[in-house]
Amino acid sequence: MRALLAALALGLAAPAHAQLDFGRILDLGKKAVEVGQKVQEATKEYTVEEEIALGEGITTGFLGAIRLHPDERLQRYVNRVGRWLASQTERADLPWTFGVIDTEIINAFAMPGGTVVVSHGLVKRLGSESELAGVLAHEIAHVLKKHQLSAIQSDAGWSAAATGAKAVAADQIARRGGGDVMGIKTQLANAGVDLVKDGLFLRPLDRSMEYEADRLGVVVAARGGYDPYGFVAVLTMLAQVKPEETGVSITFSTHPSPADRLAELEKVMPELEKYAGQPQVEGRFRQTVR
Repeated sequence: MRALLAALALGLAAPAHAQLDFGRILDLGKKAVEVGQKVQEATKEYTVEEEIALGEGITTGFLGAIRLHPDERLQRYVNRVGRWLASQTERADLPWTFGVIDTEIINAFAMPGGTVVVSHGLVKRLGSESELAGVLAHEIAHVLKKHQLSAIQSDAGWSAAATGAKAVAADQIARRGGGDVMGIKTQLANAGVDLVKDGLFLRPLDRSMEYEADRLGVVVAARGGYDPYGFVAVLTMLAQVKPEETGVSITFSTHPSPADRLAELEKVMPELEKYAGQPQVEGRFRQTVR
């Protein structure tokens, strides 16, 4: 029913001359439900372009609620570090963008398609560029593994609505006789904005996804030339922060405990021991982060 209502709403939102007949809407709703029930198949349905469009919509909604930090030098610095790390991965061709949001909340987020934001509250608690690289590499790993996309689509209601949006847009393009995919991308971007408004995007990821991002993140950091133990230092810092401190509760509510994450990382860190001598880059970090 949620899927059918979503498809109906999308149909009624179109101009009168472009509205779909009810039978067509029912068909689209049924297709949306089928895709929502097959999460892994649904994930494969999205092209890279559609993943990027969805991520752009989420970013728009996200930054509509929280502004970027005004320090342009800091923004350039974090963006350079993040893009360098991303260039070392198998998805280097994504339009990677990194930024710092102006909030004391201690957290970081990755959007489908390659946008990553880290809070100023977290950045100023870090001690070196290798620690920053560890945080960014963890978020990059989420994008590499499409964790957010899988989590979004595992919500049956939202998956059906998004798939319905995609189907409606495709149908309208076909009825106009056009082959332009911009309509589909616009629908997905709008769906991404709604995803933030509804609070679905900020739901915690599965613990296994967080552990996988931790393990892959330290590898990405090491591949970028940083000491992979920088991320271990970040988790150690978080483990020492009191949960009642301002801005910390959201981190603990959306991630496994730092102690559990450290315990999981211990299983793979011995393999990266030979990279422990790579730079921490403390001086450049301290000059930029005031």
